Amino acid sequence: MSADMIEQPDERIRAESFATKLMKKPELGAIGGVVLVTLFFLFTADSAMFTLSGIMNFMTPAAQLGILGIAAAMLMIGGEFDLSIGSMVAFAGMIFGVLTVNAGLPLIVAIPLTLAFAACIGAVNGMIVLRTGLPSFIVTLAGLFILRGASLVGLKLFTGGSTQLRGVRDAVEGDWLAPVFSGDAFTGLFGWLASLGLIETFKSGTPKVPGIPVEILWFIAFALVATYVLLRTPVGNWVFATGGDTNAAKNSGVPVRNVKISLFMLTACAAALVAVITVIDAGSTDARRGFMKEFEAIITAVIGGCLLTGGYGSAIGAFFGAIIFGMVTIGLTYTDFDQDWFQIFLGGMLLLAVVFNNVIRKRVTGER
Repeated sequence: MSADMIEQPDERIRAESFATKLMKKPELGAIGGVVLVTLFFLFTADSAMFTLSGIMNFMTPAAQLGILGIAAAMLMIGGEFDLSIGSMVAFAGMIFGVLTVNAGLPLIVAIPLTLAFAACIGAVNGMIVLRTGLPSFIVTLAGLFILRGASLVGLKLFTGGSTQLRGVRDAVEGDWLAPVFSGDAFTGLFGWLASLGLIETFKSGTPKVPGIPVEILWFIAFALVATYVLLRTPVGNWVFATGGDTNAAKNSGVPVRNVKISLFMLTACAAALVAVITVIDAGSTDARRGFMKEFEAIITAVIGGCLLTGGYGSAIGAFFGAIIFGMVTIGLTYTDFDQDWFQIFLGGMLLLAVVFNNVIRKRVTGER
């Protein structure tokens, strides 16, 4: 056999090293951030922070923010923003409170109606963005003020002048669906572990941690489903394609319009879910619920590896970004540091995440 007949390897095909594959993962920065923050608190915080009760303490706010952050991440991957997500928490909380307290509806009716109402507003946001061609930043910024004002006006209307609606806990007490959205799960398991001495207990023998707060389970489930959709389904390919290059996606047959509207509906429904969980847990709702959560959700998504330009990001990255947020929020209370440092840390984490993601992306793709 002649030498020229021997099959030569294609020079265009090059095996990637493990390090290169690892750097292409958008969640790399967030995972590294969790490690660094954990090490920081291991050396500076009280040891109680990393007990079972301490972990539940910081995972609870992380879970509430994480549900918003994962939805915001998926929308950012699709190339859009939603700055009204925090105000939607307040507005959906008002709707849910009115349906349960004023209208006396059971949760099996009130929750779907709340989610449907939020989805409609999300769809309106998406259609305005698509029809006008305005940046979603501007459209949803307007929505931020409109929904916050509507929450304030609506609560005063339905309560006779108050900006807080009470009585939710009494209204849903005994409802068979309430434990799905409030309280602790696996209480029997935790009681059994306490009886064996495997977890901390009070002097009475009851466990210090009665169970896993249900919002943490919602958070984990949402992250798993979002990751599966993004990485294992055609819909995920459509989301990445839409955010990467809208025109190319349209020419390839991707239903860009439906994808973007669906993502706006997702963020609105995520906000409504957080509203339902927090309102049932608190037993009331108010006009300031969800304040500043729109920015925290976007920061969570950016820390998790999402690019502001779209087409790149990770639901798992947002998951770890939310955990960082929760650890810092609660972790500072276990240290001697002033809690006002939280804002400085948050700004620093955002800047470092953007710089890190930008440098890694350019190094992997060869951009200059």
